[in-house]
Amino acid sequence: MADTKREIERKYEARGRDTDATSLPDLTAVGGVSALVHRGVTELDAVYYDTADQRLAAASITLRRRTGGDDAGWHLKLPVADGVRDEIRAPLSAGVPRALVGLVRSRIRDAPLLPVVRLRSLRDVHHLVDSDGALLAELSVDVVTADRLSGGDGSTGWTEIEVELADDQEPAFLDKVEKKLKKGGLRRSKSASKLARALAETAPVPAPVPVAAPEPAAEAVPGSGAVSAEAEAEAGPVSEAVSGPGTGTEAGPVPVSAPAPVSAPGAGPDPVVPPHTAAAPVLAYLTVQRDALVTLDPAVRRDEHDSVHRMRVATRRMRSTFRSYGKVLDRTVTDPIADELKWLAGELGVDRDAEVLTERLTGHLTGLPRTLTAGPVRTRLRTWAHARRGGSRRRLIAVLDGKRYLTLLNRIDALLAAPPLLPAAHRDPAKVIHKAAAKDFGKLSALVEDALARPRGPERDLAMHDARKKAKRLRYAAEAALDTLGAPAKDAVRGAKALQGLLGEHQDSVMTRGALRDIAAQAQGARESSFTYGLVYGREEHLAAGYEDALPEAWEEAQRRTREIRGTR
Repeated sequence: MADTKREIERKYEARGRDTDATSLPDLTAVGGVSALVHRGVTELDAVYYDTADQRLAAASITLRRRTGGDDAGWHLKLPVADGVRDEIRAPLSAGVPRALVGLVRSRIRDAPLLPVVRLRSLRDVHHLVDSDGALLAELSVDVVTADRLSGGDGSTGWTEIEVELADDQEPAFLDKVEKKLKKGGLRRSKSASKLARALAETAPVPAPVPVAAPEPAAEAVPGSGAVSAEAEAEAGPVSEAVSGPGTGTEAGPVPVSAPAPVSAPGAGPDPVVPPHTAAAPVLAYLTVQRDALVTLDPAVRRDEHDSVHRMRVATRRMRSTFRSYGKVLDRTVTDPIADELKWLAGELGVDRDAEVLTERLTGHLTGLPRTLTAGPVRTRLRTWAHARRGGSRRRLIAVLDGKRYLTLLNRIDALLAAPPLLPAAHRDPAKVIHKAAAKDFGKLSALVEDALARPRGPERDLAMHDARKKAKRLRYAAEAALDTLGAPAKDAVRGAKALQGLLGEHQDSVMTRGALRDIAAQAQGARESSFTYGLVYGREEHLAAGYEDALPEAWEEAQRRTREIRGTR
């Protein structure tokens, strides 16, 4: 079984050739440090795994099998923030543990994991402790030898100092240590990890680019070294050889079976898209959502808080963008992808809906006096929640490991690599965005007005639910325009988000009352009192009425805040 450790560390190297990276300054002068305790020297031997095109390294993810030391085993490190990573560990085994493969599945897809680098380190360990002997940080001086195992055969070596914060210590302590190390002639390592440095320093040297011979002034003489026209035509123009696949310049469309590396969150669209066109902000927004899907995948597998919700939101944002900007991207291409995103959102929603309802019901019971709690209410709620979630987690993991999901990710990559642009994609982004927002607002307006015209009851509930979905679409359309339109888009996001929140609370109340009816029926079937469930039901009815009463004012505010993005004065 894999376990997780939050790792906060910094790496240092010699500042210049005259600096000795193995000599340490007096670290007892650092505030809080009472002693530097030598813990001995350890030999570590690690083999790092990645795909042939280094998809994990591109995402700052490392996967290794290490022997030696007190934590021998498989280690997967996922980036959290600068200098912060989650290290997931698994016992030693011949092959990569299945649990760890799952956590990188969204990155590697169907590509095999191969040994890429072997790192052997002679680690000299020291503990920085306080006056009570409590560990503050571990400092190690590592003498590293790196050998390339695939994609080349180079070797390199270096010495570095690594400082890892002890559990439950404040990260600010590392700032104090760093200040002392810098005074001693060290600097932060230029590489984020040992693997990154090893890959960079053992990379194969590119072959020299052939240069076309100058056009001869006279007819070529056999044996003179001149290139004939026939030979030049057969070889192809030099510019084509330079700009072809694998040369680092303009790449062609990426096939579905070979997805493009996932860019960092917030990265813009492919450089072939002109920056000042409507396509640029739309593709940039879609790229962020694609990155969110891929990045949240391991978080969902690890059952991190709110990860399922955030991943589900990313699918909705993508689907809404395809629809709002149907004049930018060809919907004959995006609609099938949107359908698959809807399927994925549905699979993610099985767990999420039960979680939301359980939290809401628990909240009601927490504030309820004991005199109003009749029967085994909490036990009944736990039984209901367990039945709702029964098997859903295993099902979700199976979905994330399945071919349909991985194919969806590949199709999204292919679309972003070769977007199906329509004529409007090349137009002024402000005009296209205004038009899309006005269209979304018109649909939202019709639904809100319909809801307000209906009496309280199921029909109004349904109309408010539909309006909520359209409010989300307007919000996401405005989010895609934040960099292009600035303040008007930001104001529209706030207005649509507030309206969406109100409508969402109402829908949660509708769903909660449905759940209460089910739980009360189960309680009655077990000859338990249903008094408490009826009481909570009444509270939810009162809350829903309040949301409905607040709708006209919220709608007026949303109209005011979205005027500019809709091009309305």
